[in-house]
This record gives sequence, structure tokens and C-alpha cells, in this order.
Amino acid sequence: MTMPVTRPALPRVTYSNTGEDFSAVHAHLDAVLPAVRRHLLGRAQPNRIGGADDDSDGEAYDAASPIDRALLLGRFTAAGAGAVDRAVTAAAEAGRDWGRRPWAERLAILRQGAVAMERRKYELSAAALLEVGKSRLEAVGEVEEAIDLIRYYCDEMERADGFDRPMQRAFPHEATRCVLRPYGVFAVIAPFNFPVALSTGMMTAAMVGGNTVVYKPSPLAGLTGRLIVECFVAGGLPDGVLNLLCGGAATGEAMLTHPGIDGVAFTGSHAVGMDIFRRFAAGPQARPVLAEMGGKNPAYVTASADLDVAVAGVVRSAFGLQGQKCSALSTVFVADAVHDAFLERLTAATEALTVGNPEDAGVFMGPLINEAALRRFDEACAAGRADGTILCGGDVLRGGVYDGGCYVRPTVIAGLPDDHRLHRDELFLPVLTVRRFIDLDAAIAAGNAVRYGLTAGLYSRELAEIEQFLATAEAGVLYANRPSGATTGAWPGIQTFCGWKGSGLTGKGGLGPWYVPQFMREQSHTLMGWE
Repeated sequence: MTMPVTRPALPRVTYSNTGEDFSAVHAHLDAVLPAVRRHLLGRAQPNRIGGADDDSDGEAYDAASPIDRALLLGRFTAAGAGAVDRAVTAAAEAGRDWGRRPWAERLAILRQGAVAMERRKYELSAAALLEVGKSRLEAVGEVEEAIDLIRYYCDEMERADGFDRPMQRAFPHEATRCVLRPYGVFAVIAPFNFPVALSTGMMTAAMVGGNTVVYKPSPLAGLTGRLIVECFVAGGLPDGVLNLLCGGAATGEAMLTHPGIDGVAFTGSHAVGMDIFRRFAAGPQARPVLAEMGGKNPAYVTASADLDVAVAGVVRSAFGLQGQKCSALSTVFVADAVHDAFLERLTAATEALTVGNPEDAGVFMGPLINEAALRRFDEACAAGRADGTILCGGDVLRGGVYDGGCYVRPTVIAGLPDDHRLHRDELFLPVLTVRRFIDLDAAIAAGNAVRYGLTAGLYSRELAEIEQFLATAEAGVLYANRPSGATTGAWPGIQTFCGWKGSGLTGKGGLGPWYVPQFMREQSHTLMGWE
């Protein structure tokens, strides 16, 4: 249901263009947010199977906004085994046509999906804000990213000529080619924190490659999941190519154990991703698993750094989206020579952040997603108090708007032992630990000494230190001297997003040229009697 809100020409919002004037964007959101509340929230949002709405099999559940738990986002159906089977069957049937279509036809349809998403950009942004607790600009930036992902992956297929390449000839009358062909039906399992961009990116890459999709958004993000599917349908996607199943662990389990699933694209925790990988490596044949599985991301501030730039980048990456990003900055290593001066500026900047209802234009940090996250925050802060020093934050906010959700202060902790779990474990919280260093090599080695390897950042004005960081940091996404984010802010076609070590499985990541081919398998064609 598209809302009756006229959209003027507005500046484009990304994760990095932080210095622009977005007053027109905010003015437009002032109208869109109330309209979304009136026209979209509180409704039944059925699953979609084979081109039709379907809530015939499964248990209904209500989803509330983390901004205010009294605000009903909608009623959804946790798909049961029967619905999963129908969705997989519909996807397999649709795949017989979709996978054999000329790739240019598939791209034309998917690009129309991007047009439909652009038309509903601010409606989707408002839904993501209300559903996840994102700030205004984070929400709009995410939808912009999703639109760019559709177009970028389509462009990559086109640049590669459909991944169809002539090979050498063994004989003059023999023609040989190497082609990439779809696997079949992909399960796409998405997280809550980037419900539009991550869902769209995984689904689009699968469909560009000729696969069909059974898609399960997070149970906390069913509203944006439904809107994304509506955009692809509006673009002309054939029935059954993309099937929507809401629900939690039981629905995901039914999808993963269904024999008709030919591959999985997953974003979420390391534990779940590795469990899926082990399952799909077993059995009569291995099936592809593409997984992005979190991070424990360090940044390094050397004695030569511009401290104002470093503080800006550290604060944005540590506390944007309440630290609930796989790329969030978790630990900052600070050179002994600038340690005290940096911490003074860091704590002042952190304490100046506005925490509140992200519908308000001036709010930087909204609520944690749920009570489970709040419990983890309390545990982390208790450990910080017991074993180190909380420099700022560490408390839960109470009264007024704060009583409607899980609102906390952004937290900086110093003085922890080097082997402390807060330096080692992914927290997914607005909690930043600080470590002092003298030798940059030793600091980078300490930052590498975790199971993850997703992102890392450096602040230095010495070329030798930058080269040292780029040569030795064990992560797939590296940034140097970025005020818009020490470890965050990757964009399609600009930065690739590849998890090393426990952050990924394939050594090739999203947002770049090697992602789409992973949804296909190689086939050699040899034809005799060909001039």
C-alpha cells in the first residue's frame, strides 16, 4: 500500500556524506513518518508464496517497535513446515523459467524493482526507522544502499556479459565456452539491523544469477521484509521467483532442513552461520553457503593522528545504530603519547550524543532492539565496572520516552586487562573499550588476535604507519583517516565487504564484483562441427 505523500527532489543520503545540508530530507520525513504510522502500522502482513498472500499455515504473532513497545508494527505469521514446503515448491517451479530466461530480461525486471523501491524510498526508510530504531539518516541511507545494490549487481552481470566466456579451441571445428549457471532455490535469511539493504542485496544477487528465493526476514523486521517484496512485485517479478516467509527459529529450521533448498545466503551470528555451513557441507552433496557472521572491529589512533578526525570517526562507528552493526567499532587502540588527550575528546563527544526517539531529527542514538540486548548491555557494563573503568555511559535511561523501550547511554570503558572478554567477544552494543599502546605492530597483532576479521580503521598522518596497517591488519575492509566512520560506511561498488576468518566463509564479499558469481556454478560447453 503506497502512501499519499508527494516527494520533492531531495539530496541523496549515504553513510559518508555527513557534511551536507539535509534539512529538506528532514522536512519531508516530518510528513512521511506520521503517514506511515497511519497507513502501514498495525496491519496484518501476510506471507507471500507463489505470487499470492498466504497466512494459512503458522502461528500469528505481533511485532512491536523498539522505540515504544506499545506501538504495534503489525501482525505476522510464523510460517510452518507446510508453508515452507509450498514456498520451496513454488520457487522450484518458477525457477524452470526464471533460470532459463536470457539474463538481460532478468536484469530489466530487477531494475524495475529498483525503480519501485526508489518510488517508495521514504516510506521504506520510515518503516526501517520504526522497526529497528535507526536514526533518520541511517534509515534513509540504508534504503539508498539497497537501491544501489540492485543496480550494481545488475550492472556487474551486464559487465561480465552474463558470465559467459569463450575458451580456447582444441580443434578448428570445435567451439568451447565457460558459463555460470544458477544452483536453483536459495534460502535467504536476513538479520534485523539492516533489514532493507542486507535482505535486498542477498536476494538480488541470487535472482540476478537466475536462482529463485525463499526469503525469511528477521522476526523483528517483517514489515520492511513485506515492503521489499512488494517493490520487486511492482517491478514485474514473476510469481514464485521471490517468496516471503516470516517467523523465527522454527521457520528457519524448516527452511534449512528442506531438501529442495539448493543454497543459503545468511547474515547473522558466527555460531548460527557455522552451524548452517556444517549442515550444508554434510549429506549426499555439499551445497553453497554464503555467510557474513559478525565482527570484532578495531581502530588504531597513532601519535601522528588528527585527533578531531579520529574522534569523529570513532564515535560514529562505535555508536551509530546503537553499536548493532557487524562492522561497528568495538575496541580503539590509542598511542600512549596521545592517549589522555584523545580520551578527553572522546568522552566529551560521546556524552554530547543525543539518545531518544529516532523519529526526532536531532537524535543520534535510538533504543536497543529488545530486552535481550539490554541484558547483554547490563552484563557488559557490570564487567567493565568490575575489571576496568567506565569513563562515560554505562547506565539505562529512565523516564518519559525512555520507559517505552530499551534506551541506554553510549559507553566507553578503559583499563581492562588485555585478555578481557570485552576486548574479544562481539557485543553488538554501544560499548567501546579503549586500549593503550606503544608499538603499532603489537597493537595490530592484538587487534588481529580475535576470531573475526571484518573491518578495521587507522588514524595516522604517517605514510609508513598507513602502509604498515594496510599490510598487516587481518580484516576484509580497511579504512584510513575517515571522519565519517572508523570501521563503518561501505557502499556498493565503492568498498567491497568481505569477512575474513570467522566473519565470512568464502573469501569474497558483498558490494563488489565477486559476489554475484558465488550464486552460480561453472559449466563447460563444447560443440563439435562449429566454424
